[in-house]
Amino acid sequence: MKRFLVLFLLIVLSASAFAEPLAGGWSNVPHDSVELPEDAQAAFNKALDGLVGAEYTPVALMSTQVVAGMNYCILCQITPVVPDATPTWALVYIYADLEGNSEITNVYDLYIDRHSTPAE
Repeated sequence: MKRFLVLFLLIVLSASAFAEPLAGGWSNVPHDSVELPEDAQAAFNKALDGLVGAEYTPVALMSTQVVAGMNYCILCQITPVVPDATPTWALVYIYADLEGNSEITNVYDLYIDRHSTPAE
């Protein structure tokens, strides 16, 4: 299921890969690997430092945006820190400024209906 979700999101986000990028626009990330690049991992770690209540596991860097710093869109699996928690999926947006500070700017939950069956 995890691979299917990642593949699906990569296809959807790659749909605009052939368009001419605009200044300040989001750029798709080539996916030779699902490992986060060092700069994205550092921004992710700093933005989540001290966050309690859930474990955020980065799965793939989906896109980046050059601003006065860098914005990152990272696909994450989020598991609340409670007994019998069910993990969820989200796109986590992180802003890293030019001074090395990072913060989460948005978290968009991805709803997955676990009770439906795939279309045939």
